[in-house]
Amino acid sequence: MERTRVIIALDFPNAQEALSLVDTIGEEGDFYKVGLELFTHEGPSVVEALKEKGKSIFLDLKLYDIPNTVAGAVRSAVDLGVDLLTLHTVGGETMMAAAAEASAGSVSLLGVTVLTSMTAEEVGSIWDRPVESLQKEILRLGHQAKKTGLSGVVASPWEAKMLKTSLGKGFLVVTPGIRFAGQDTHDQARVSTPLGAVKAGADYLVVGRSITQSENPSNTLHQLNEDISRKA
Repeated sequence: MERTRVIIALDFPNAQEALSLVDTIGEEGDFYKVGLELFTHEGPSVVEALKEKGKSIFLDLKLYDIPNTVAGAVRSAVDLGVDLLTLHTVGGETMMAAAAEASAGSVSLLGVTVLTSMTAEEVGSIWDRPVESLQKEILRLGHQAKKTGLSGVVASPWEAKMLKTSLGKGFLVVTPGIRFAGQDTHDQARVSTPLGAVKAGADYLVVGRSITQSENPSNTLHQLNEDISRKA
């Protein structure tokens, strides 16, 4: 079985702090997430800087707009050379299909199901109907994502096993909400330890503060990779 990969979340307000962290981690880190905060401040230049360092890029913009606009954004991401790109599954099947066509297989598109910060009560309030099971809602969205040609989904570790079982091993599951044992969950509602997520079948673990705010980020990442290799 292919080893689960760790994606380090560069949740920083500017490129200087983000790239300083990348240099601190060095060769141990090969995959990085650029999210809304960093991309809005720096634009494509931060992605280009990471590519120059030989890093793989998860561009987490959670695209959600009319199909034509999303397709254009996907083509721009392809031009940037990113490896993973997110869009909201609630944008609908037409939007997701347009994105898949625009990507032409050049970037792995991931459908965001339900944010890991959200509870069933919050989702029910937004959708104005009772939500008895987040898992059922996430699986429904996952099926739509696969049907329309997406490469995988973003979901919490709590749903990873269900998604893998139902949608197949080749359908990617990327899991944020990763916390080391005993750590604060901060603003996340559905979290897991790294090994819990790996055992559930996650293909990628998105890890932020647990690494980036540790005393020695490179050593922390190295230990995490070692643990995954031994126990996956």
